[in-house]
Amino acid sequence: MVSGLESVELSTLILIVVAGFGAGWVDAVVGGGGLIQLPAMLLVPGISPVQALATNKMGSIFGTATSAVTYYRRVRPDLRTAVPMAVIAMAGSFGGAVLAANLPASVFKPIIVAALVAVALFTALRPNVGELTELRHSGHRHYVLACLIGGVIGFYDGLIGPGTGSFLIIALVSAMGYAFLEASAKAKIVNMATNAGALLFFVPHGAVLWGLGLVLGLANMAGGYLGARTAVKQGSKFIRIVFLAVVGALIIKLRNGHLAGQRQVARASAPSLAGDSRWRARRRSMQLCQHLKNATAVPSKLRPGTHANGCKARTPGMLARG
Repeated sequence: MVSGLESVELSTLILIVVAGFGAGWVDAVVGGGGLIQLPAMLLVPGISPVQALATNKMGSIFGTATSAVTYYRRVRPDLRTAVPMAVIAMAGSFGGAVLAANLPASVFKPIIVAALVAVALFTALRPNVGELTELRHSGHRHYVLACLIGGVIGFYDGLIGPGTGSFLIIALVSAMGYAFLEASAKAKIVNMATNAGALLFFVPHGAVLWGLGLVLGLANMAGGYLGARTAVKQGSKFIRIVFLAVVGALIIKLRNGHLAGQRQVARASAPSLAGDSRWRARRRSMQLCQHLKNATAVPSKLRPGTHANGCKARTPGMLARG
């Protein structure tokens, strides 16, 4: 068992605790705390991206569990909807984590950025959405839609992660008709399950840094408790404002990350493209020399290694050197 605290300086540890507290608060209100927490985790010397992601999930589950209990005690969300949704989301998160080990998340980033832009526009252009709970469906249709949302967003959380809580809230508000406050309460229960589903994959593979995860978890618990109380006190309008701010930050972060990845790929491929261009230029030069040689009507005395047109002959060894 690796604690992850062996090589962490005190200043870095303090920064991680502060980031964990802030992430817990943001997660409790609207989700998206990974924007704060995950970059702080990458400051740990020698930590791999998989260890950072797994330990981030461990810290987050403390925060989401605390905020879920706090919301339940004050808002009383309908567990008949939240529990089946959470179970399906846990299974989806496990499947996403399995796929994440074999597929680069950058494949999906342009789609996610487009979806976040649509979500932000929808929320900004409809200021009254999410103020009151007006359910759009009833009976089996309501529960099937809830489970479908849980499965899809749970899979996303296991595969990529940032903004899971925000996606859950906007889906519950726009597709199911919940107010922002009740949607946030249900989202915390589901988000706790998605974190658990990802950990079911990461823990057996030894990716969690337990000591660091516990420190992060305690900071998340404090932030989650305060964030849930703040959201309950301020209500749906406050949650809506924070939601738009977090979605905007997510769009910027994911877009910049995608562009940075494209630039890295371009830089990596540039030498290869330049080499190909030089090879093609040499080949055209050789073909031109051969054409001129064939077109020469009167042969002349040649020095060894030259053609009648004065072009230097290419030996197999020279061709191999390119």
